[in-house]
Amino acid sequence: MLAAAGLAGPIGRGLVLVGVVASLFGALAAVVAARSGDRRTAGLTGRFAWLAFAAAVGAFAAMEWAMVTRDFSLAYVQKVGSWSTPALYNVAAVWSALEGSILLWVLVLAGLVLAVHLWLGERRRDELGLWALATMFAVLLFFFLLGFGPANPFAAGPPGVLDGPGPNPLLQNHILVMFHPPALYIGYVGFTVPFAFAIGALVTGRLGEGWLVATRRWTLVAWGFLTFGIFLGGWWSYEVLGWSGVWAWDPVENASLLPWLTATAYIHSVFVQEQRGMLRVWNISLLTATFSLTILGTFLTRSGVVASVHAFSQSAIGPWLLVFFAAVVAVSVGLIGWRGDRLRSPGSIETPVSREGAFLVNNLLFAVFAFVVLLGTVFPLVVEALQARTIVVGEPFFDRMAVPLGLAMLTIMAIAPLLPWRRAGSEVLWRRAAWPAWGAVLALAAAVVSGASGVVAPLACGLGGAACGAAVRQLVLAVRRHGPSGLLGRTSGGMVVHVGVVLIAVSLGVSNSYTRSQELDLVVGRPATFAGHTFELVELVERSDARSTSVVARVSVDGGRAYAPAITRFTRIGMTVGTPSVRTSPTVDVYLTLQPPVRQDSGVARIKVFIKPMILWLWVGGFVMALGTALALVPRRRGRAGPGEGAVEADDEPDDARVPAP
Repeated sequence: MLAAAGLAGPIGRGLVLVGVVASLFGALAAVVAARSGDRRTAGLTGRFAWLAFAAAVGAFAAMEWAMVTRDFSLAYVQKVGSWSTPALYNVAAVWSALEGSILLWVLVLAGLVLAVHLWLGERRRDELGLWALATMFAVLLFFFLLGFGPANPFAAGPPGVLDGPGPNPLLQNHILVMFHPPALYIGYVGFTVPFAFAIGALVTGRLGEGWLVATRRWTLVAWGFLTFGIFLGGWWSYEVLGWSGVWAWDPVENASLLPWLTATAYIHSVFVQEQRGMLRVWNISLLTATFSLTILGTFLTRSGVVASVHAFSQSAIGPWLLVFFAAVVAVSVGLIGWRGDRLRSPGSIETPVSREGAFLVNNLLFAVFAFVVLLGTVFPLVVEALQARTIVVGEPFFDRMAVPLGLAMLTIMAIAPLLPWRRAGSEVLWRRAAWPAWGAVLALAAAVVSGASGVVAPLACGLGGAACGAAVRQLVLAVRRHGPSGLLGRTSGGMVVHVGVVLIAVSLGVSNSYTRSQELDLVVGRPATFAGHTFELVELVERSDARSTSVVARVSVDGGRAYAPAITRFTRIGMTVGTPSVRTSPTVDVYLTLQPPVRQDSGVARIKVFIKPMILWLWVGGFVMALGTALALVPRRRGRAGPGEGAVEADDEPDDARVPAP
């Protein structure tokens, strides 16, 4: 076997070196071909793309093989591998720590370089496409160098090690660990493609709308994976961490939110550039900011500078990432300044009461939101570095800022679909406002009937209903005009995404406002009541296997099927984690956690109960957003557009002025 012979390390390291060489020469070939126009040199970029991809696949396969076969000659397998780890989590252990996560990053990025090369086809000899490939090869070279140097997963470990602790216990007790990190990585790495074309457009001076149109599906795919990865992370947090929440404003959570905010702003504002030729500087700035923030997020996650359940331990790659981040920002800002004259927009906003005006307000809200999150995340690190003291920016700060921004965004979501381009007449607006108005009234009435009180939750429901009404109206118009195919395309897909956002926003608003919790000391055979539910401890059960020992409390709720919250001690790591037990219904979740300390023979258990309304609709909203992204990727009619051309696809309709309002 490969692992038994100890060959995984040298073969994997050799393949990473091949990737370094292929990326370096691929970038050089692309630059030389772009400057000279030599077709033969341009053709070499494809060979280097294939070679880099083969090296990345081979290196990742070597590490997977070493992990699956427990090749403890490697330091990385000694750190996260174990004979007692179940096969499923042993596969996921490859990306559970720093070195393996960089290897997965390289694999995704190498695949994207090859995919872009194939997608360009004959246009791969175009100057703009060559500069984009050169940029992607340069980024790939940097991450291959990380894998060859400070984050080498194939380094040999001390001899004589026959077993390891396995991955972090929190990463081996839920199936979502197989999907959440890879989805985030694809989202993060995917933004390299539009960033590379933005750099190509700046270098060549071809700053029209053609490169935007050509890369917008790459942007949507990256945004969709990042969105779904964040959603799966919230689900994992809810199911695994035992605090009954989905978002804690953790620094590493914020690191994934930052590029999502700027990318979402870009996806909206690019409409304005395509329709009116406006916001060129803003859009390129958003793209470069998005890519830069993915690098900053990588630094926060993998450098060890923040303490987080998501973060990796202290490592040597922090300075590398900071230098790369600074280089990306400096090059991007320099190119934007150099091309400032050519980036001047030919159009202008005629009146704020227009679709482009609404998009501009929307962009400002996203920019402010991103600044708030960045400030709250980075400010404690800056203070610690400069003053050697620790401060904490916690949930109250973020919640205080995020709630009004979120409500303002819901308001814009309700208004923007009603507005035509250029300017809107009051008669048109009144006619189009019926659906959002009815949506707001019905949602607000439902909230009041359900017992909603206070300000935030009813307001979120009312604004969410209005935004949902505006989105549904657009979808109805599209179906009336085009039949079932009206649901396809970027505009209709975006409206479906809006519906998903509304479901998530309302669910979070209601659940955060009306969650009730209580600790109950339960004794076998003695029921207790809370929030209209009856809880009875049936038994305490102890389970043991090669990797852990667990105490499970079987609790009957309202006389139904027993819940099973548990506390598990992972013996090789010496870490104790709780596992919640939750039952979901359309209206409310009952969520139980077992509180330490607990003895199996005591017949007594302290159970913390959370009653959380409307959580199911948060998960539904996430899948609706994924559906909307998929619909947006399928146009009703195609228009050919290369990276330097300016064709706009026919499925992007500016407004519905020609269609009678329902």
